[in-house]
Amino acid sequence: MTKVLNLYEAKTQLSSLVEEAAEGADIVIAKAGVPRARLVAFRARSNRRPGGWQGKIDIAKDFDAPLPPRLLRAFTGRSSRPGRSR
Repeated sequence: MTKVLNLYEAKTQLSSLVEEAAEGADIVIAKAGVPRARLVAFRARSNRRPGGWQGKIDIAKDFDAPLPPRLLRAFTGRSSRPGRSR
């Protein structure tokens, strides 16, 4: 069941509301009867490990090569040569 409190009540009971949310309670804070925020439990991110995508994706050897001049102009509106504009 969702617990809805107005902003003033939430400010005065913040410590206990944080504990309730940490235990899984659904708490909504309203202002003038309009829901404005939800207080939820913090979930720690899982630890990422290097190489987790190894063997699952393939990156082309030339992925960071300069763009062909025509494509570069499409993105920038300029020539690929320094000092030249359209």
